[in-house]
Amino acid sequence: MSKKWRIGIDVGGTFTDAVLIDNETYELKAKLKIPTTHSEGVAVGIVRILRQLLQENSISPKDVCFIAHGTTQATNALLEGDVATVGVIGVGSGLDALKAKNDTDVGDIELAPGKFLKQHHCFINSKDLTEETISASVDRLKDQGCAVIVASGAYSIEDPAEELEIIRVAQSRGLYATGGHEISQLYGLKIRTRTAVINGSLIPKMMETANYTEQAIRDTGITSNLMIMRCDGGVMDIDEVRKRPILTLLSGLAGGVAGALMYEKVSEGLFFEIGGTSADISVVKDGRVMIKNAQVGGHKTYLKSLDVRTLGIAGGSMIRVADGEIIDVGPRSCHIAGLNYECFTGAENIVNPVLRFIRPCPTDMEDYAIVQGEDGRQFALTLAGAANILGAVPEGDYARGFRESAVRAWQPLAAYLNASVEEVAKRVLDLAAYKLLLVANELIDVYGLDRDFVELVGGGGSAGVIVPYLGQREGFKWRIARNAPYISTIGVALAMVREQIERSVVNPTEEDVVKIRREVLEAAVRAGALPETVDIAVEVDTQRNILRATATGSTEMRSRDLTATASPGEMLATAAEALGVPPESIKVNHKTSRYSVFEATAVKKGFLGLIKKKEALCCVIDREGVVRLKKKNAGVYSFAREDAAAQLPRILDEWTEYSEANAILPSLYVFYGEKMLDLSGLGTLDNILSIFAVETKHLEPQETIIAVVSR
Repeated sequence: MSKKWRIGIDVGGTFTDAVLIDNETYELKAKLKIPTTHSEGVAVGIVRILRQLLQENSISPKDVCFIAHGTTQATNALLEGDVATVGVIGVGSGLDALKAKNDTDVGDIELAPGKFLKQHHCFINSKDLTEETISASVDRLKDQGCAVIVASGAYSIEDPAEELEIIRVAQSRGLYATGGHEISQLYGLKIRTRTAVINGSLIPKMMETANYTEQAIRDTGITSNLMIMRCDGGVMDIDEVRKRPILTLLSGLAGGVAGALMYEKVSEGLFFEIGGTSADISVVKDGRVMIKNAQVGGHKTYLKSLDVRTLGIAGGSMIRVADGEIIDVGPRSCHIAGLNYECFTGAENIVNPVLRFIRPCPTDMEDYAIVQGEDGRQFALTLAGAANILGAVPEGDYARGFRESAVRAWQPLAAYLNASVEEVAKRVLDLAAYKLLLVANELIDVYGLDRDFVELVGGGGSAGVIVPYLGQREGFKWRIARNAPYISTIGVALAMVREQIERSVVNPTEEDVVKIRREVLEAAVRAGALPETVDIAVEVDTQRNILRATATGSTEMRSRDLTATASPGEMLATAAEALGVPPESIKVNHKTSRYSVFEATAVKKGFLGLIKKKEALCCVIDREGVVRLKKKNAGVYSFAREDAAAQLPRILDEWTEYSEANAILPSLYVFYGEKMLDLSGLGTLDNILSIFAVETKHLEPQETIIAVVSR
């Protein structure tokens, strides 16, 4: 049987990268980089790099079992205002008609300064909704230049029939059409309509690219379905992109953290993807990336994306000087200024340099420092140069440059500031580290990360410039990801299918829970996941009355473990580090085929150091050595599947906090075989027991169940 291969392609603003990965060993076989083909269209570049990758490595198209690409096209389209004009047909009836009319008229949306998404609006009362009235509205919107119709009804999440009829009529008249119910199942007509309008505005351009790319890949002989990176770190089938291109928005940031999760086995930490111009910082907790609702042009949407914070700090960031002091690092980079790095050229190219100050962009202050040699050549003074001067970039790192060149270029600035080159470089690195630390501390606090366990993981070509320095200065554990410059592309090649459905439900019943679970499973399979690989988590947000189901599954042949199994010693060391206790104080009493539960007791000093308090600690580690759960004051129980009906209610009752007003159920995490089931936040005992029954009904009566419970 011939070897099978996975291909990942990442389309960036400057370069398009591709990697070839062995599907069995996940070894990186080859990597390739070409300029992004903006003038010809990004799809041309995708096809070009794909053909080159196959040819140079003598790979037969029939041996490609998975191909995916990440793209910034949707993000760039919004930033540049390169979107279609959208016509909204709102629909409602009765006393709610006036509000529905107002809520579906979202107006023009400012995407960037001076760039607007144009929207035109019609409204039809439900009692007047006929093919004739719809056709008249469609024609009026078409005459106003609308290329896409969005149907948005007040209660379409309960019954989408009216939206579907509008979509049918619009499509019959040659227009692209979509509905609010296809984007979100949440109440909130205005936000749902706005999200649908943004989605609709992207459809024509994304359809063109999707069709061209899919056909071109078919022409190479590759039969595997083309997958596209989503903004939440998963991938979806290209057919889903045609319906919901908004899900690719911000996906350019998702590949890196996806690669860090799967390629680097991060348990809890901050992932820094640092290029030449900016740094993207995202959060990993319990081996999962953190997600939030995205905003477009300052407006809320129902789009779920990675919680990524972006700063203008990177390897190419230039140095700003005013009044004899260094006042900032960035946000402009040498890439924006069109200048070369001082540390990536030979020292012989920097002869008798003289300090100059420039405006990288017309609106900038003239305070960005550069040097000009006697031959007229100019070089930017960069953060990468400062790091190389101090020897802060690890040996062999992609960002390791020529220290002698950097020192020579920085001497005029050092003389201007009346300091040594090393002192000036340290000021610059400290300033950059401080700006990154502010964001890092905020994310640590927001997500309740354990500062002693947090790890800084660097990806991107400039990770070695600042991540090691920041980690060492602040006492964090740190590392640079393997193949850091290609970590985003590797993440694309290894990504999983991910689908999420949210529905507005007050006090969800067992039927509601089972229904949404079935729907998210079907959605994941439609997006390309194999049914038998899909894991589903269901949760209830009782404050906002939202029922949420998330499904994650493997594509095609990727159903085996990604990395080698950690040894018992490695897992024990990880547990000791996670729990903050000596390895000899840890016990392992509970295991499944994939998960091991490590328990310990810590003694904490209380008031005046006299009163001692015991804390029961536990963490669950999977066979790859990743911490999947970490809890204080938790209980760990194991029992056979046939005893669950008696054991679970008793355990939950024991950990429930009762008051005169209500009963607060504990958090519950269940482990069996290869599965982890998060049953926290489901609101009622009936919901917990019903999901548990659905998820475990296929197990043998004697199969071991592990339950971790905490208040």
